[in-house]
Order: sequence, then structure tokens, then C-alpha cells
Amino acid sequence: MRTTLLAGLIVISCAAFSQTPAFEVASIKPAAPPTDGRMIVRMGNDLGRINYTNVSLRNVMMRAYKVKEPQIVTPDWMNTERFDIVAKLPEGANNDQVPQMLQALLADRFKMTIHREQKVMPVYVLVPAKGGVKLQPTEETGNMRVMMSPRGRRLTGKVSLAQLADMLSNFMDRPVIDKTETKGNFDIDFEWSGDEGGGMRMGGMMGPGGLGPMGPPPGAPPVRKDEAAAPGADAPSLFTAIQEKMGLRLDPQKAPVDLIVVDHAEKLPTEN
Repeated sequence: MRTTLLAGLIVISCAAFSQTPAFEVASIKPAAPPTDGRMIVRMGNDLGRINYTNVSLRNVMMRAYKVKEPQIVTPDWMNTERFDIVAKLPEGANNDQVPQMLQALLADRFKMTIHREQKVMPVYVLVPAKGGVKLQPTEETGNMRVMMSPRGRRLTGKVSLAQLADMLSNFMDRPVIDKTETKGNFDIDFEWSGDEGGGMRMGGMMGPGGLGPMGPPPGAPPVRKDEAAAPGADAPSLFTAIQEKMGLRLDPQKAPVDLIVVDHAEKLPTEN
């Protein structure tokens, strides 16, 4: 009897531990239409809460499932309908649990159901260029930072090449996969023109706290004006900058990519 009771307690304990974390309270409202022709998207996450402004469900899904935009298959309205979301993390929760909480929020308030699948699709593969990697190794770690200036864009940080590939995916029309087989962190600092045509995922009007219409991609650092940049100086394209400055190359290929496919979602959330 004692053994049976103990086993039952273990099962209950494990079930409670495995429950998906959820926000303590969440408010979701349709976003107000822009008044000056600009749409500023903010996705803040600090002080034990998230504060999202003018986000589409695609924006939220990218952060919830930690994928890039080309990896999400949704109805068109999920990119045009905009919402303001404020939610409080429960006591003891940390920011690493926010993606799971967002998944639970989408399922609860928008009745969203999804499935996962793989599809062979165009990608860029990050590989060493002729002559090898030119980057300086570092023992330090530091988040990547993107800055905007009249010259284009500048990216800095002390990160691995896998992290660099993940960041580059935010600026391209397809995922970037690291196949450099190079370990360790490197001191990253380069500029490029910011003109990737239809591939840029961060285009739009600049405003306080973010960009429109898409805003900063999930996981991307804040974008700010770079006052130190020299006006009028032409920066190279992203492809040229990566090869000349870092000794890397972006090769267009096809590869299996994990997709998140929305099977169902309601256009309006349930009541707060």
C-alpha cells in the first residue's frame, strides 16, 4: 500500500513538473491603426513581463517557436492583423521559458493548432571562403548588435559562427545554415549596404524602439542609429562584406528545413 501511494505521488509530481509554463496574466488587444503612416513594432521582454506592440501572430510565432519567417506557414491574415500584448511571467519563471509561454498563449487565446514538417527549400550555407576564415578568435562572449546609419548597417559581437548564421537569417529571404565546421567565438565587426532587395526582413521606417512594418526579428538585438558612421560612404553588399571582411561565403543551396504549419487559428482572441 505504501509503495502504491509513493508511486502515485511520483506520477503526480512528474505530471505537474512537465506542465507547459504559462503567463500569470495576459492582455491581448487589437492594435490601434497608425496615425502618421508609420507602423512601429516593439517586442520588449524585461522586468518579469513581455510588452509587445503592433505585432502580428507571425511575429509572435517566430519568437514562440524560435524559427525564422520562411519557416512559418500561416494564412495571410496572420501577417496583417496586429495586436498589443502585455503578459506577466509567474513568480520564479525566467526569460528562457517565454517561448513555451507564448506557445501556450497562442493555443489558449487564439485556439491555434499547428503541426511540424520538413521541406527541402532554398537556404544559404555559410562556409569558409578561399583562403580561410579571417576572423580573430576571442575568449569573450557578447551579444550581437545591429546599428543603422547612412552607410547601411553594421553588425558587431563576440559570438560563434553558428550564432552569426542564425543572425544572418534575419536579413535574408531564406535560412542560413552554418557549415564552417569552425568552433569557438570570434570578434565580429562589419558593415554592409543593407540593400538585399526583397530579402531584407528588417525593412521599413525607423522609429523609437523598433522598425516597421515587420520590426526587429525575434532574437535580434535592438537597432539604433549609429552616430559614428560616416555619411555618404558606400558600404559593400552583405555577400561581399562577409567574404572580404571575414573570409566566409554564403552559398545558395537546397536543404531540409523544419517548418511550423498552422492548421487553425481564430482571428480574434478570447476575452482577457
